[in-house]
Amino acid sequence: MKFNPQLAYEPLSSQDAWQLHALKELLTYLQQHSPYYKRLFHQHHIDIANIKSLQDITFIPTTSKTDMQEHNWDFLCVQDAEIKEYTATSGTMGKPVTIALTENDLQRLAYNEQQSFLCADGKPEDIYQLMLTLDRQFMAGIAYYQGIRQLGAALVRTGPGLPAMQWDTIMRLQANSIVTVPTFILSLIEWAKEHQIDLAHSPVKKAVCIGESLRNSDFELNALGEKINKDWQIKLYSTYASTEMQTAFTECSAGMGGHQQPDLIIMEILDDHDKPVKAGEYGEVTITTLGVEGMPLLRYRTGDVCTYYDSHCSCGRHSRRLSPVLGRKLQMIKYKGTTLYPPAIFDILNNIGFVKEYVVEVFTNELGMDDLKLHLHTLLPVDDCEMKLKPMLQSKLRVVPLLHFHSGSEMQALQFPAGSRKQVRFIDNRENKLL
Repeated sequence: MKFNPQLAYEPLSSQDAWQLHALKELLTYLQQHSPYYKRLFHQHHIDIANIKSLQDITFIPTTSKTDMQEHNWDFLCVQDAEIKEYTATSGTMGKPVTIALTENDLQRLAYNEQQSFLCADGKPEDIYQLMLTLDRQFMAGIAYYQGIRQLGAALVRTGPGLPAMQWDTIMRLQANSIVTVPTFILSLIEWAKEHQIDLAHSPVKKAVCIGESLRNSDFELNALGEKINKDWQIKLYSTYASTEMQTAFTECSAGMGGHQQPDLIIMEILDDHDKPVKAGEYGEVTITTLGVEGMPLLRYRTGDVCTYYDSHCSCGRHSRRLSPVLGRKLQMIKYKGTTLYPPAIFDILNNIGFVKEYVVEVFTNELGMDDLKLHLHTLLPVDDCEMKLKPMLQSKLRVVPLLHFHSGSEMQALQFPAGSRKQVRFIDNRENKLL
């Protein structure tokens, strides 16, 4: 596949024409090499020759995470000898899915992240400190590493955690950029305050943030983003990606949504009936990968609820932009008649100073309904915390979940269970949850 980094700057009509050509190549490839999609085409009487426009893609059934879990190796389109890297999803909503990459897929991944860092104002003279794991089959770690190398910038692989070590490395090597989970930035801020580090004059000027949203639907910083910038005036760039899509949507300096890379991915936003919604309307992010050899995906439903925008961006790109994630479709909670998504709860708790750490748990009660529990760590006496917290939750959520308090060590164990690659903020213990 030939990459086209300038495609994002061309009119949407040109982007769509390019994507249609790439889609036809993908359909032919899947017909020839993918056991899963060969079967899908046969079962649903799909003649790929009838796909003559991007809109015609809607005649093809969607693919789900469950399909990948149940038929993982049927998605493989190459011989074992061509696989050069095995990665896996984290498996937080079910058993992990292995994603196999060829050498060309690894080059595509590096190009994807190079373009992402360029979108986030990356420059060859930057020094990026990678505060995330590169082991445990974690695709994001290797993607960022390869992307920064392709950008031509320097990098420091410190891994996650340990604010003291992170700050020592920042100051010694003068790293001007960090790649991390946004909530960990709060730990960096707290450590800096305790040890008299002048944040305003630190070397760090920007942060590429993964895994958590920094903005509300109006693109203003949410409580987490505001909390960071209140104490540390660094430039924050949100990203959205998944192991399966092998592609990232990254904010530019305008902070008006993650830019689609049209030469790497086709994006649809679908309603509950698999119909595309209009710009500004919410639905499920559904993607088709372009240029992937090992395990390409066609109309893959991510489970994430977003909207998109197709207006021109001030950065000069004309590519469609993806909104902050409203929530995961399968994580939607119906609690006492109120519909909730975990990110909305996170945003409230991030804005409450006396709540130091938290985990949100949903489970099935004796009536077979969703029940909600907040696991909390606070430095206040428990009674004082409850008295202050309950009215705030009632006001913002319209309901008050069950509250359970933990020591700092107990909360650490809950957030970082054995074998976890990421900090856990949400636990789904419902009996009838979908995978």
